[in-house]
Amino acid sequence: MRERRRIPFTVIGGFLGAGKTTLLNHLLRDATGGRLAVFVNDFGAVNIDAALIESKTTDTIALTNGCVCCQIGDDFMRALVRVLEAPEPFDAIVVEASGVSDPWRIAQIARADPTLSLEGIVVVADASALAAQARDPLLADTLVRQLRTADFVLLNKTDLVGAAELAQVHAWVAAACAPVAVFETTQARPPDVLFTLPNGTLDRRLPAGPRSLREAGAADHGNQFESCALAPPGTLSGVALRALLAAMPAGILRMKGLLRTDEHGWSELQFAGRHGSLRPAVGTWADEGNIVVAIALRGRLNAEQLEAALAAAQLPG
Repeated sequence: MRERRRIPFTVIGGFLGAGKTTLLNHLLRDATGGRLAVFVNDFGAVNIDAALIESKTTDTIALTNGCVCCQIGDDFMRALVRVLEAPEPFDAIVVEASGVSDPWRIAQIARADPTLSLEGIVVVADASALAAQARDPLLADTLVRQLRTADFVLLNKTDLVGAAELAQVHAWVAAACAPVAVFETTQARPPDVLFTLPNGTLDRRLPAGPRSLREAGAADHGNQFESCALAPPGTLSGVALRALLAAMPAGILRMKGLLRTDEHGWSELQFAGRHGSLRPAVGTWADEGNIVVAIALRGRLNAEQLEAALAAAQLPG
């Protein structure tokens, strides 16, 4: 049995028809090498490729790639507990919020549960319909509420709008929920940085190897993203690290680390979009030194600023 670690927990929100179920299908098809547990409101909406289905019950579909798809019934927490207590731990959990619900309410489960790690809230928005929806007084409040909880916005169906309309959509999103990272896509195809799987751009088990002060390009994110790995020495102040999480340098999309702190000993630092946390690390870690990995949009990673903030958090002695 693999050693238990915190399981990355991602919430997908967005209004009806934005493309949430198409996004889930991408995740389920592309999860080779990682065991993903997906919670959905309706099996019928997911339309999983029959070739992937290994077995099916009234509330669970087991897939040939080790993933499961669980239908959210009257007791979501009971279904979640079943997943968390599975003999073979899952590598990540993704929950689809209903089209009119507040994704933040679901995300708070991960912030409260010590076995989970909130990887972020991804809100899918339909670029071809958002302008009209925003003008509808019956819909606008729901859209804004969802977008304001987002760590990342996936602007879907961008191929259905012209450049001028797309610019207007970007402006409306920025006004409704700034600051937030917005990614354009078609067919709800997600950029790798939004989700954590062992074969993805971010591995929840931080990379081993040299602990040099800076390893530029520690992960390959193609042309859209860049990363750095930092190794601040000594013990760091938990208060200072939380201040960094609350005022993260602009452009940082994700950051995670294993650090010695004055609060917890070995501590796990997580940041996604606009939410961050510092909690006691789960499991046993070899004392190989502190490590922090940050990912940003290419050209927006200020490694020197991040290095200076971590240096300022170091305690004397």
